[in-house]
Amino acid sequence: MKKTKLNNLVSIITPVHNSKKFLDDCMSSVLAQTHERWEHILVDDCSTDESSKIIRAYAAKDARIKLILLSKNSGAGVARNTA
Repeated sequence: MKKTKLNNLVSIITPVHNSKKFLDDCMSSVLAQTHERWEHILVDDCSTDESSKIIRAYAAKDARIKLILLSKNSGAGVARNTA
């Protein structure tokens, strides 16, 4: 049987709402994965803390990290579906 390397893109979707105290651990965990073909899509659901600032800092260092900002607070389900 022929071994094949996993080349598929993996999308990690994270809804975010006032999550600044968890984002460093979340982002570090994703960045530590051994599979390299991934994208991390974070959807900020109108946070009032510094969540989007933290995500932007990570995204500036790694193009696989993408931030989507919602214009009104809509809940985690809408955030996931938007991603």
